[in-house]
Amino acid sequence: MHLLNQILSLQPQRASARNPWQRLHLDMPLLLGIGLLIGCGLVILYSASNENWFVMGKQIMRFVIATVVMLVMAQIPPERYRSWAPWLFVASTFLLAVVLVIGHTGKGAERWLNLGLFRFQPAELMKLAIPVALAWYFSEKTLPPRLKNLCVAGLMILVPVLLTAKQPDL
Repeated sequence: MHLLNQILSLQPQRASARNPWQRLHLDMPLLLGIGLLIGCGLVILYSASNENWFVMGKQIMRFVIATVVMLVMAQIPPERYRSWAPWLFVASTFLLAVVLVIGHTGKGAERWLNLGLFRFQPAELMKLAIPVALAWYFSEKTLPPRLKNLCVAGLMILVPVLLTAKQPDL
């Protein structure tokens, strides 16, 4: 009877009753799929690098760092991401504009920002910022979206596209 009351009232389960993956806010089938892709990628890299263990070690270290970042990011509530969405979009757009002024050439393209410890491409950050910003924008709008809202969303996409297309050596 208690279980039925809990289901009907839609009360969340206590953290102690959930499995460790749920407490860490991780989806086990998704993790298994990612692990499988990582394993396949490492096998391909090992073969393509002429069995170079140094290259493999660097890639494994990147996966370890990415896993730690994923675990930390999974602990942040979705509402926090929603509040960060417009700021992430504005910052990413600003960084795209900065690349036009002080961009660093790397691998034949002048799309990198050199931050001392590392270099990165703001266009990669924008790949995350656009969908998050659009989700934030449309979350408060009625469905189906009105033409005005679609035009604003189109502009949100067009500005970063134009800034990226303006970069040299595209």
